[in-house]
Amino acid sequence: MNTIRIELPDSLLLATGQSRAEFVREATLTLAANLFEQGRISSGKGAEICGLSRADFMLEMGKRGIPIVQLDEGDLSREFEDV
Repeated sequence: MNTIRIELPDSLLLATGQSRAEFVREATLTLAANLFEQGRISSGKGAEICGLSRADFMLEMGKRGIPIVQLDEGDLSREFEDV
């Protein structure tokens, strides 16, 4: 796995009231959530990035209001045709 280094001021940790480990965990989850929401990575890849199970990653997406399934209008039309 590659490492990406981002320089941030120490005052950021003080402002958030988080430990370094808590901040890194939240930042990693936020990045993975954003990439997942954009459709750039799968839920499985998001889970891997965060060190979570896929189910736990999807639960985190739900907490953030990020849909885990995206249907387009064609999908919905086909669903209603079957009813």
